Amino acid sequence: MPEITWEEPFCAEGANCFRIGTDPQGNAYIALAGQEDHYLTDTREALRTLILDIKAGKADHLL
Repeated sequence: MPEITWEEPFCAEGANCFRIGTDPQGNAYIALAGQEDHYLTDTREALRTLILDIKAGKADHLL
């Protein structure tokens, strides 16, 4: 298992909490808090793009 440094959970009111982590090799991880053994992984650049696109409103149709 990779050496992942997890950030504090991001939680919505009454919803699941998500955690974002990184490793020394430049990979990024997203998991549900408490289920960090089951994560989605990609590069830090891919995570950066995802966050910027969400902030730009490109996922608003999912709300």
